[in-house]
Amino acid sequence: MVAWAVSRQSLLKQLLTDPRVSKDPRQHWPVWINGEISPEWPLFTWVAVENMFTAYGADHRRLRTLVSKAFTARRSAALRPRIEEICDELLDGLAATAPGGTVDLREGYAYPLPIKVISELFGLEDESLRERMRRVVDSVFHTSAEPEEVTATYAEMYDVLGTLVAIKREQPGDDLTSSLITVREEESDSRLSEKELVDTLALMLSAGHETTVNLLDNAIHLLLTHPEQLEHVRSGRASWDDVIEETLRHSAPVASLPLRYAVEDIELGDGVVLRKGDAILAAYAAAGRDPQVHGESAERFDVTRRLKSHLAFGHGVHLCLGAPLARLEAAIALPALFERFPGLSLAAGEDELEPVESFISNGHRTLPARLS
Repeated sequence: MVAWAVSRQSLLKQLLTDPRVSKDPRQHWPVWINGEISPEWPLFTWVAVENMFTAYGADHRRLRTLVSKAFTARRSAALRPRIEEICDELLDGLAATAPGGTVDLREGYAYPLPIKVISELFGLEDESLRERMRRVVDSVFHTSAEPEEVTATYAEMYDVLGTLVAIKREQPGDDLTSSLITVREEESDSRLSEKELVDTLALMLSAGHETTVNLLDNAIHLLLTHPEQLEHVRSGRASWDDVIEETLRHSAPVASLPLRYAVEDIELGDGVVLRKGDAILAAYAAAGRDPQVHGESAERFDVTRRLKSHLAFGHGVHLCLGAPLARLEAAIALPALFERFPGLSLAAGEDELEPVESFISNGHRTLPARLS
């Protein structure tokens, strides 16, 4: 399968707002329409779901409006005390490490924080369901998975989320799943279908979790490998918000995001034409380091950078609804970690750190560190 990878920030921004670019393969991707994509394809789940991630035009507006009624800014902001509690619990766990020992900050901090937050937000209380969902999310982002894993993950995702929906129909609560069920059952003209309901949960559970994991992972790694930048924060020359935005620019949590499709021929200049039906890959990590925007220092991590323009959470009508929650979690988790362990240091060389096995997810498999 061939796609255009768009890495220039200005061009990507243009295409993300162009009505001639769709995210719906059922309408605008010939290879999908013709049945040429099988369930064994590693990116099958990313294309097959029916939610606002893969919707276009009026259908996208309908879905985003419905989801926005349940996933409000007020609901996200109300999570602050709980996020602080979870951070404290995780930091206490890290502090119990034997003197001289190492911890994996991805597994022990960056990973469990957002999965706990998103699970509680969705009312996903059963520990076995949480663990199954974690395996599903990891596999969805594993873009080199074998065909057997891809098909098994797709089936497991619907089994887990179908179970969650069934539980919340029987025992509704003050959670996002219950709110989405209410929206589905009360909106007669524009209601969510049952598949759209489950697929919306899948989108928000997976994307809302993975982006925050990688944001925390990358920010911690960058500060530990650039101590002069950490000193800018500690001295007040830069803020934690500066750290977050520069991390998003420099090391976008999602490197490349599939897929968009040309609704008609689109001329880009210099003889380049996206033909009707062509697939498009948004290369967010590359766009964040575009020298046409950030000059010769585009590759450098600099929390004092005045221009931190980036597309890490998308742009236009598909701008990530969960971006405020991800920023909130990072704004709490990062200062808490570095204040609790001021002598924090990496316990591995750069050549020992391995990336996650994904061209979508942009983070490390492990992030070993010493606390003192």
